[in-house]
Amino acid sequence: MNIPAEEEKPLYSQRPEWADVVPSEQYENIAPLAPIFYTDEYKDATNYFRGIIKSGEMSPRVLELTENIIRQNPGHYSAWQYRYKTLLALKSPLDDELQLMDELAIKHLKTYQVWHHRKLLVQQTRSPGPELEFIANSLQVDMKNYHTWSYRQWILAYFNDDVLWSHELDFVENMLESDVRNNSAWHHRFFIAFQSGVRNGDEDRDAIVRRELAFVKERIAIAPNNASAWNYLRGVLDHAKILYSELQAFVLPYSLPQPPLGTPPEVVDLESPLPSKDSQLPCVAAVEFMADIHEAAGGSDLVKATELWKSLANEHDTIRKRYWEYRIAESLKTKSAGDG
Repeated sequence: MNIPAEEEKPLYSQRPEWADVVPSEQYENIAPLAPIFYTDEYKDATNYFRGIIKSGEMSPRVLELTENIIRQNPGHYSAWQYRYKTLLALKSPLDDELQLMDELAIKHLKTYQVWHHRKLLVQQTRSPGPELEFIANSLQVDMKNYHTWSYRQWILAYFNDDVLWSHELDFVENMLESDVRNNSAWHHRFFIAFQSGVRNGDEDRDAIVRRELAFVKERIAIAPNNASAWNYLRGVLDHAKILYSELQAFVLPYSLPQPPLGTPPEVVDLESPLPSKDSQLPCVAAVEFMADIHEAAGGSDLVKATELWKSLANEHDTIRKRYWEYRIAESLKTKSAGDG
């Protein structure tokens, strides 16, 4: 039984059909240090909930009571847990419960308990297909919500069905078309490509790495000052154990100022797309990347790395000035140890 949130009903203590339940007051010290000012409606419902737990009752009215409490406080873990046990005990239609969760999940996207309850239900129904569409709709409300993305990954990994996976790369690509800076979508793409097993057609892992490098380079060219894409690039290189220096030709133009108007275009390198014409350069992430290349090379290249860190500290990324000064100091220690 779904209760509209706006519908007002009398307190449980005023309902004749609840007269057989002995409510249990929440224990508090005589003078609590920080008393919580619950509403009368919430105190009344939770008092009767504790009474129900004490008696062990599992009935349709318990579902009504727990829904009432959840609507008032969607983070009430005990109400969710007891509701789930009651649903199973009554053999209630779980598809109906999922319809209720459609409403509550959208309303309380950032509440962990909503998503955990949904997981438990889908484990029982064994019907994950509709969930991907529901998640896609939820992401239109909040495109970066951690719980929604985590639930999507759980659905894919737990059921691991080829049909579920078949359009996932297209889905996340569309999400990045909508917002190329969506770090959650980039994380999901990495999960698909490298952290969820090898599916049919993806056996050539070198080809997957090349595909992902091409994809992220194109997105960096569109929006160079996008930390999410640069982090993804580093993640792919680290995963594939590719040296950063192998991408120096691609990264270098992003670490330099925008060339003056009228400068003849360079020869097009399809593997190293250039920054878009309206890009704000130099790009902080590219300067840092180049510094990391020089630091890894060591020797005289440490001087080049230090110069780049100085430019970040004093000009391009002053908000992290102390961090870059720390990198410079550590580099000098390494250089001194090498000279000694």
